[in-house]
Order: sequence, then C-alpha cells, then structure tokens
Amino acid sequence: MAKPAKQRTYPLMTRREIEAHIADGRHMVIVDGHVLKVDAFMQFHPGGDKAMQHMVGRDATDEVNGLHSPEARTMMNKYRVGRIEGRWKNFLPPIQGGKFRKRLEAGGKDVEVEDNSGQLSTPTVTITADTPLSEVESRPPSPLFDVNDNGMRKRHVKEPTISSTASTTSVSSMEESHSDRTLPLDGMAHLDILTRREIKLDLDKYPAVDQDTQDTIVEKYRQLHDRVKAEGLYDCNYYAYAIECTRYAIFFGVMLLFLKWKWYIPSAFFLGVFWHQLVFSAHDAGHMGITHNFQVDTIIGIIIADFLGGLSLGWWKRSHNVHHIVTNSPEHDPDIEHMPFFAISHRFLANLRSTYYERIMPYDAAAKFFISMQHHLYYVIMLFGRFNLYRLSMEYLILGQGPKKGIAAWHRWFEFAGQVFFWYWFGYELLYKSIDGGWNRFWFVMVSHMVTCPLHVQITLSHFAMSTADLGVDESFPQKMLRTTMDVDCPTWLDFFHGGLQFQAIHHLFPRIPRHNLRKTQRLVQEFCDDVGIPYALFGFVDGNKEVIGRLGEVARQAAILKKCQGVMIGEGRVEGHHHHH
Repeated sequence: MAKPAKQRTYPLMTRREIEAHIADGRHMVIVDGHVLKVDAFMQFHPGGDKAMQHMVGRDATDEVNGLHSPEARTMMNKYRVGRIEGRWKNFLPPIQGGKFRKRLEAGGKDVEVEDNSGQLSTPTVTITADTPLSEVESRPPSPLFDVNDNGMRKRHVKEPTISSTASTTSVSSMEESHSDRTLPLDGMAHLDILTRREIKLDLDKYPAVDQDTQDTIVEKYRQLHDRVKAEGLYDCNYYAYAIECTRYAIFFGVMLLFLKWKWYIPSAFFLGVFWHQLVFSAHDAGHMGITHNFQVDTIIGIIIADFLGGLSLGWWKRSHNVHHIVTNSPEHDPDIEHMPFFAISHRFLANLRSTYYERIMPYDAAAKFFISMQHHLYYVIMLFGRFNLYRLSMEYLILGQGPKKGIAAWHRWFEFAGQVFFWYWFGYELLYKSIDGGWNRFWFVMVSHMVTCPLHVQITLSHFAMSTADLGVDESFPQKMLRTTMDVDCPTWLDFFHGGLQFQAIHHLFPRIPRHNLRKTQRLVQEFCDDVGIPYALFGFVDGNKEVIGRLGEVARQAAILKKCQGVMIGEGRVEGHHHHH
C-alpha cells in the first residue's frame, strides 16, 4: 500500500510560498525534506493538537522520528504536498508568536525581507521581558547588548559586572551595572537583564546555534540513532516487565493483607508504593515503549493509569508530548507551569501567558506568597501532587480535550470506564466498605497519596534545575533536549525505584526506547555528547535535589528583588501599568 505513494514526485515549494500558506492559517510542517500540510490530521492526532502546533513552519524530522513508530511515519506521507530543496531555516511557529506575511496580489511586488524567523514570543508581555533576543529584529542581534527597549535608546550593559556564576548577583551589583543608564532600574528591566544573562551563559556553555554547528550535531545525532537501533536497544525486554508485574502484585497483595488486619497506615503505604511503581509502566506504554504497537500500548497504559491509578493517560499524553517538544519553555511547557506554587524561571514573575492552558498565569498575591517561600515548601507541596493529577485528568476527559475522531477517539470512553472502575474499587469497596471510621479513611487517603511524593520529585528533578532560556529557532532538537534535561546517577540495583526517570536526558533524545535499555544507551549518549561538545548533565539524587532547591531559592530571591524595585518605583510615583497584560 505504501509503495505507490513513494513513486510520487512533489512540487518544489519556496520558503515564501510556505510562509504564505501558514499566514492563511494552514499547518505546514517540514519532515524529511517534504512539506506536510497537516490540518486534516490535527483533530485525529493521538498525541494532541498542541504538540503539532509547535512544529508549524519548522523542520520536525527529529521530533517526528523520536516520538513516532515507523508505521505512523509512513502514514504521514499522505499529508505531503510539496518538497523543499537544501536546508530548511525554521520559522517561529504561530502558537509561539511567529508573524507570517500573506502572499501579495498579482501585480503587487513582493519585497524579499528577512522573514519571521522570529517575532515577539508572547504578545501579552512587553517585548523585552519575553523575547529571545534573536527575534527582536530581522538580523540576529548580539544576545547581550543590542536590545531595543520599546523605543528606549539602545544601551550597553557593562559586561564584567555580570558574574559568570550567575546565581549570586545581589541587588547592589545589579544596580551598579546600570550606573550608565539614565533611568533607574525598574522591575521589568531587571527581568530583561536576567533573561539576557541566562542566554549568554548558555551560549558560552553549549555549542553555537549557527546552522553549520547545529547541522553537524543533527547529523551525528542521526548516526547515534542508527547505532541505538543496530544494537537492539529498541527491543523490549519482556523478562524485565515480568519482574515489574510480580513486584506490583506483591505490593498490592501486601496492601490487602494489612487492610484485612486493619493495619490501615501500613496498608495505605503499600498502596502508595504500588501506584508509584505503576506510573513508570504507564509512562513506557504512553511512549509505545512496550509492544511498539500504538493501540496495544495505549490499552496497557489506560488499564494502568485509569483503571488502577485513577489518572488519565490521554491527559498525560497531550501534555507530555508538548513537554517533549518545547521542554522547559516557560510559556509553552506544561510540565514547568505550576503557578502559583512554583516558578523555576524569573520569567514567570511577569504574568506570562501559557500557550498550553491558553490563559495568563498571574503573578498575583497567592503566587507572591508561595514563590517567596517555594524552596522551603517544595517537598510539602510535592506531597499533594497526586490530587492535582486527578483534577487535570478529569478536566481533560470531561472537556473532551483529546482526539474526537480517528484511531484514538474511542480512548476517551475507555478512560471514562477506567475512572468509574477506579472510583468503584478504591472509593467504594476499599475506602468506604473496608475501613472503619472517618479519620481512618482520611489518613488512609493522605498516606497512600503522599507516599507517591518521590515520583513528583523525580519528574521535576530532571528539569527544574536546568536551563529555561530560549536560544532561538535554529537550535537543534538534540541540543535543546540535553540543555534542558538532567540525568540522575544511581546504582543499578536502585533502577526500579527511579523507574527509568533517572535517564530522562537519554529518554528525551530517544523517547521510544524501552526503559530497561536506557542504562545501556547511556554509554552511547555520553560518547555523542563528548563528540559534539554538549555537556551531559549527570547528578546524584541528593545533588540533583540540591540543584532544584537552589534554583527555586534563586527565583524566590529574584522575586524579592523585583518587589524591591517595584517598591522604589511606587515610592517615586513612577509605576506604570503597561508591563502587565493589556
């Protein structure tokens, strides 16, 4: 069936034509040198519409290959409408604020200007606070020096005062570095400087984002992918899953035994451990890492997530796929959007708009309170992580945010059945019928849910301490993944506790590798990193936690500085409202 499609030759499309199509609201994506028009597929996409929107106008070859089975990739060929010649230079997708020019009428002459490889990334915030610098003007400016501040004169920050350690700049040194400016430092200008400093740090630490350097990285990443395949690392180790299942059964059995003896707290503890371990296999299934068959793995995933855990696999897929594409981007990645409880970047202090939730994440009174204390409250809030997942799961299923048509449409109803099943066995049979007394029930719920806290720590550990800077549209997929993700070093016998999440950077490079093969892949990834000069972030569990707490403390400190700046401005009666969303 796929053969005749291969014989087709597609018309050559110019960059300008593709831009005009996107300006007209079409979703054009580049994969393997071909132009795909994916509008018709948006509502069917099992991984959700948002993930696709982040690829509009971009070369999505590596993202597509990483996240899809060979069958899915063959199926995509039918959306091909053209081909391109040579290397594609990415546009900034509309969902990220890219601006596209429409085609001019016949007779009107189209002036070839340097196009939208970037515009404002979020229209709701002042340009400087939120715009990767390469996107302010048509020529990429130096990320540190030429920023045009909404009509203010171009200014130069005296470089030596920006300490390269970056995490310990006090208010006074910040104010010092502005001694050459006529205006006193306001809060937003302070945030701009932090943004620029972060970009500069990353540019110093990681390979340059010019096309040649990034092309070499992509080429070597694709060779690495071939090696991974050749070494059989995509082949699932079913023996390892037999051990997993035995472990789940033991935890569940021990929970029932303690419940029978009315030892409620130990019983709740083992139920929590059961849930904690289960999630890892749901994660594998969601990435088609078990049987590599989309429907079979999804059914496994829904049985684990919904029927046994009360969480929606579909919700997880929709948010998780976006997370895999725009990792650690404050406006776009739902995995780091935890306002008002946490901000892992100073950019959350500017009323950012989330493109995932399609709303402003206000930096309001609640956020100011929690964020000033976030490094102290981190573990406390993590204890309640699971309750938030119930809320997000229900919202996803009730609002029907998943695919309404196509091969994944029936999953929503299967998930509803799973939710009914879960609340029947857990809510009715276990909590209501098997436990005596309201307080016992309360503590059973609290303990069983809080025992899953390490999971929420593990999930945030790999990203919270890593870079949230935007290095522009030219950064390659593998470099972005390695810059925003850290791995956790642990002895082999502890792998079961981390469930594969300790190899998050490797998992981000190759999302479909079954987790029991991630450790074997580590050596290849380390060689690749050494070869291309990308630092591979590897921390022990304790050190990783210290990094995260350090990052949260740093943002809390920036929030305090911002408050001080604003206090000064209010004192001088110069505070203006235009920094908040209009």
